Amino acid sequence: MGKTTTIAKLAANAVLRQQQRVAFVTFDTYRIAAVEQLRTYGDILTAPVQVALTPAEMRQTLNTLSDYDIVFVDSVGRSQQNKMQLSELKAFLEAVDADEVYLTLSATTQYEVMLDVIESYRIMQPTALLFTKLDEGRCFGPIINLLLKTGLPAAFFTNGQDVPDDLIRPCSRDLVNLLLGE
Repeated sequence: MGKTTTIAKLAANAVLRQQQRVAFVTFDTYRIAAVEQLRTYGDILTAPVQVALTPAEMRQTLNTLSDYDIVFVDSVGRSQQNKMQLSELKAFLEAVDADEVYLTLSATTQYEVMLDVIESYRIMQPTALLFTKLDEGRCFGPIINLLLKTGLPAAFFTNGQDVPDDLIRPCSRDLVNLLLGE
């Protein structure tokens, strides 16, 4: 899906284009090398990377990073069908008390599956959708349908692996071009 790479793109844009001080916190200790990947981006951006193993650690860690303009939180990916894992994820997000929560979806995922993911993740109260892998997709009408059906805005699109590039904050024209295949 590319959640960690996408967070790196967002952070790199904040650092390089907006001169903001950023930090990272991850609770993705499930995926092999997830922490190392984020630490690599942290080293490049001169941004601290912290790991939180529990929601209580998450709160404590965020308190130590209060001097930073933006703290990006990288979460573990979870199946929309595993209610217990979603409940654990929700506990971490409640500890974060985030200003923005982006639900990240691959543009290559089937429409019905994306809709199921969104409905299952509603308990996380996402503020927007973020679509990755537009460079790998062919038909983008389902994305427009999701935006209309859910009422959630599209925060960003990614269309490649390059950090900090390949990140688009879509406007109306981008959505029309996406629908028309341009």
